[in-house]
Amino acid sequence: MKTLGASSPTQILLTTDTGDHWIGELILLVLNRGYHQKISSQLHHIVLNLSIASFRAYIRRMYSRLSMQASSRLSQVTRQIPQQSRTMSSYSGTTFALSTGAKIPGIGFGTWQDKEAQEDAVYEAIKAGYRHIDTARVYGTEAGVAAGVKKAGVPREELFITTKLWNNAHHPEDVEKQLDVSLKALNTDYVDLYLMHWPSPFARSDSLFPKEGDKTKTGDTDYVDTWHAMEKLQEKGKAKAIGVSNFSKAEMERLVSKANIKPAAHQMEMHPYLVQKSFADWHKQQGIHITHYSPFGNQNEIYSGGKDMGKLIDDPVLVEIGRKHGKSGAQVALAWGLAKGHTVIP
Repeated sequence: MKTLGASSPTQILLTTDTGDHWIGELILLVLNRGYHQKISSQLHHIVLNLSIASFRAYIRRMYSRLSMQASSRLSQVTRQIPQQSRTMSSYSGTTFALSTGAKIPGIGFGTWQDKEAQEDAVYEAIKAGYRHIDTARVYGTEAGVAAGVKKAGVPREELFITTKLWNNAHHPEDVEKQLDVSLKALNTDYVDLYLMHWPSPFARSDSLFPKEGDKTKTGDTDYVDTWHAMEKLQEKGKAKAIGVSNFSKAEMERLVSKANIKPAAHQMEMHPYLVQKSFADWHKQQGIHITHYSPFGNQNEIYSGGKDMGKLIDDPVLVEIGRKHGKSGAQVALAWGLAKGHTVIP
């Protein structure tokens, strides 16, 4: 046992002697029924590859919205992460198999917002051990991701880069053009995963948010036609795999019934407060990998609906589980997704 420094990677292993009970089902059970006494007895062999520095990079990016200096941001993280004794091992990187045969890392680094902070944030994330970087055309962070990757000096083949097609380019003639713009910004010849960000099209436009009066102008392109254009990108090798984001079950069922290439992945909001078990089961039956965005709960300041809710990572059940194993509520929330075989993007 050894107390870690702020940049030491660790493999966190939660183990007990019980049967195959997922931590996600346990959390759901406790949240719904209040069976706190069952917490420790049903944790089983859940491996979570994290590091103190990983959280440093994440919190650093969050605090950049407040225009804090880097040293100040890092000191904030140091105070939030306890220096505990943890089991040491080399960084192994949990991965899951996509239907294409490619391996997607279990933990990704999200780059939504804070465009100016992304070069340093991505650099720090890669140093901390992240190999999966998630971006999107609409985020405006692709160039920052490219700069951070270049600064880190990690070979391209060691990274898994995801970006997304935005709503203004759903027309089949525009799909490849927008990916080419993303590839140029990312300074790469291909992306590992290309997602249709939403099933809802905007009007064709060079503007990300075309307007009709004071409202966004919608389009009429069928997302199935958009998907067929994306299939060609996989065939050309510009996207190693293709998938979707924010689709409903009805939309997924229709897409799968008409697709020549089934989506390899679906990125959606999912966490212990938004379980979506039946939908997740459907994806497993279809062989479609799930990626969770907002694995700590979607409480971004741009939304108002959940502003009065308590933070998921401070939920007493998650905190108690973490305390029993020397982990944080945030780590337990991520373990919940990984234990289900899903990728999580904090």
